[in-house]
Amino acid sequence: SSSSSSSSSSGCAGTAITPYLQVNGGAWQQTSSASITAGGSVKFGPQPASGGSWSWSGCGTSGTSREQTVSPTASCAAAAVYTNSCGAQSTQVFNVAVSAGDRCDAGVYNPADPPQIVALSGNLGTHDPTIIQQNGVFYIAQTGPGLQSKQSTNMTNWSGTGSLFSSNPSWISQQVPGATDLWAPDLSFFGGQYHLYYSASTFGSNRSCIGHATRASMASGSWADQGPVICSQTSNDYNTIDPNVIVDQAGTPWLAFGSFWSGIKLIRLNSSGGRADSTINSIASRNGGAIEAPVIIRRCGFYYLFVSFDACCQGANSTYNIRVGRSTNVTGPYADRNGVQMMNGGGTQIVAGNSSWRGPGHSSVFFVGNNAYNMYHAYRASDGAPMLRISEMAWDTGGWPISAGP
Repeated sequence: SSSSSSSSSSGCAGTAITPYLQVNGGAWQQTSSASITAGGSVKFGPQPASGGSWSWSGCGTSGTSREQTVSPTASCAAAAVYTNSCGAQSTQVFNVAVSAGDRCDAGVYNPADPPQIVALSGNLGTHDPTIIQQNGVFYIAQTGPGLQSKQSTNMTNWSGTGSLFSSNPSWISQQVPGATDLWAPDLSFFGGQYHLYYSASTFGSNRSCIGHATRASMASGSWADQGPVICSQTSNDYNTIDPNVIVDQAGTPWLAFGSFWSGIKLIRLNSSGGRADSTINSIASRNGGAIEAPVIIRRCGFYYLFVSFDACCQGANSTYNIRVGRSTNVTGPYADRNGVQMMNGGGTQIVAGNSSWRGPGHSSVFFVGNNAYNMYHAYRASDGAPMLRISEMAWDTGGWPISAGP
């Protein structure tokens, strides 16, 4: 859809705007709507080309240039305001729809340039980090009082930005008595807004809930809590912590979660981010053993399920390590490189600790243009402090991810 409007000034009528745009450097088109896959670009070039001034807002536009090029990671709208020589203004709205594409050209392994660890600086203390990007700014949320946060404009130098909640949402004390710090958040964008899912629990218990909050922009406003999405009781054989959102190829959002007990689960969400139905899909298990922190991403024909095995949260004694399997269906079955089903304990190890960094885990896999990254925490061997780590990630010719690390 498109919209335009004009206002008069001192009896002077607004000038009609003709919308033009280019998609991925192609020919100019007279339209106000474009569809791209993530990593693509749109250039706006409305007419008239002279005689007045322009201003822009939305979709990553800025400044007063008539032509604006943007590469949005999510669907958005840009407003162009033209002020003519006698001061009357006209507005043209451009709409850009962004789909995930299938990323076959993203994160391609090059033996001559294998994945490396990204050098980081600044505020790096973290546990269970999740990341999202909006308009060139990277945002991290992590475990801690009210959920702690960081920001970066280059993905390498990080500044602490305080708590996402000044106090825990009021429902938590009734639903999960004893819960203090909130754990293992997940940041996502779908249905036209940003979503935060987070865990309320106590250590070793499966009396837990996954909460949900929303906001229109990461750059302004605050999180509006929407209450719990799903809870588990001690009578359940699963644990509702460690949420992660995957939007499938049809545009349907799903929420993966799970820790120990019977393993990793997947539920369908509606476009507002609430639970869509009562079905709980089981997608990975170690028969009661240590498996948690699922993250699902889509790349080139497969959904990849990353999980963390073994012992978290024991400082330099942590044995956490990151495993992966894949499936052509978001609900599974997922199998590892050797064909072992993840419901039967399968999972190909891609990151494990070494003498300097122990227990790497709770990953967040993300894409920036055609580059893929694996973010996680690892414990510094010298003092056991959990620190932020980001590694380049690439897929080999067999379609299996390779991550540097730890």
